Amino acid sequence: MVRRNLTLARQAAQEVMEGIQSGALGGDDGLLPSETALSQRIGVSRATLREALSQLEQGGFIVRRHGIGTFVSPRHPLVVAGLEELQSIETVAQRTGVEIHMGECEIRERAADPGEAEALKIAAGTPVLAVERVMLSGDRPIAFLIDVVPTDILDAADLGDSFDGSVLDLLLRRGDPPLKHSHTELVAEAADSGLAQRLRLRVGDPLLTFTARLVAATGRVVDYSVSYFSPGHFRFHVIRRVNQLAPTAPEGAAPLARAVEAAVPVPVGAGG
Repeated sequence: MVRRNLTLARQAAQEVMEGIQSGALGGDDGLLPSETALSQRIGVSRATLREALSQLEQGGFIVRRHGIGTFVSPRHPLVVAGLEELQSIETVAQRTGVEIHMGECEIRERAADPGEAEALKIAAGTPVLAVERVMLSGDRPIAFLIDVVPTDILDAADLGDSFDGSVLDLLLRRGDPPLKHSHTELVAEAADSGLAQRLRLRVGDPLLTFTARLVAATGRVVDYSVSYFSPGHFRFHVIRRVNQLAPTAPEGAAPLARAVEAAVPVPVGAGG
């Protein structure tokens, strides 16, 4: 049944996607049921269903062929990565055989805004290098990456003519300063108008967002990055160790034993 905490069209789009992913829709030839059959199956009007299908078509998940029907799109190349080790998108994609390249890119030196200054632990107004770029798979945008680095660590001249989209890889190749770890937060959020335009999505479409602070061996934060990943192109997973110490159950509580494997099946590496 359609869930009522989203717009009807978005709920319907989610229902169709769940049917495609489970194999209940699409069949061997990828052909979806007619609009009439699909709207009755989901429990929405044909107008709502058409809007849902339009959203899925915009996202590249289905293809509508006039006079023939609606088909599930061939699977997108999927970038798959574990989160235990910090690697750039480019490195992981190359390892997994997915071809990606940099699209629109803006590089400029400017003053750090208050939020960036707080993340980098510098004074507001300190000169920083801001690198914003879209990453593409074929001609389709799959990620929008932002890195903000103090200019005494990295400036525009350091990027040169061969910059390929990875600030992390550039810092690793240079080896100065030596890097220690990244503190990364993962959240799901809705695309605003700017992100929707860059990633060719609809306003409100879900994105997986990594916000990261890259820390050098000295303890200094040398890069503040925000990475937005388009749904359907990335899959992240985490290997978690089991705590061998049995928890003490509250008195009167039933014992509970459960193995948990964590995986984020939507949308790789934080920090460009």
